[in-house]
Amino acid sequence: MPDIIALVFSIPVLILVARIFEAALETLRTIYISKGHANLSACVGIVKTGIWLISTGLVITNLTDYWNLFAYLAGYGIGTLLGMQIENMISIGHVIVRLIMPGDPQPVIANLAKLGYGMTRIEGQGSFSNTVTIIFMIVPRTELGRLLSIISKEYPDLLYTIEDVRNIKDGARIFYKDPRRRILGFFGL
Repeated sequence: MPDIIALVFSIPVLILVARIFEAALETLRTIYISKGHANLSACVGIVKTGIWLISTGLVITNLTDYWNLFAYLAGYGIGTLLGMQIENMISIGHVIVRLIMPGDPQPVIANLAKLGYGMTRIEGQGSFSNTVTIIFMIVPRTELGRLLSIISKEYPDLLYTIEDVRNIKDGARIFYKDPRRRILGFFGL
């Protein structure tokens, strides 16, 4: 009898784990496609499809087993969340950060430049203020958390928007330099 109980619960657990991995891989594959990483997304897609075939086959062969159906559905939801967390940890690519500032932007520009961020400045007019300055920055996604932390602590009223960058010209310089790398670069390291 204990063997039957173990078998009854082992299949839903197998389905749950398989769906978590499959849905996480699908989330990553979609992100890689949107970032233009075709080869990487194809490899992930092959593995994802194999897992999907196994987990879906286990459910379809016994549609009256509600534990299998629940495990299949729960695995999809958990896997999607897991995939998003993994993608945040990997932080592939770059983002455009747009800062919109009324008033004198020079203190913000000087501070961010000192920290290694390159910027492009454009003057404009806003509907609620006479002049605004728009600062564009291309930042590696791995640096986005650091930049947002600086902005929220030192300039909490600053308006910003963030957009993903799909492609950057090959060999283009992205105007971000880690200050530690500047020092090490000076010594050829």
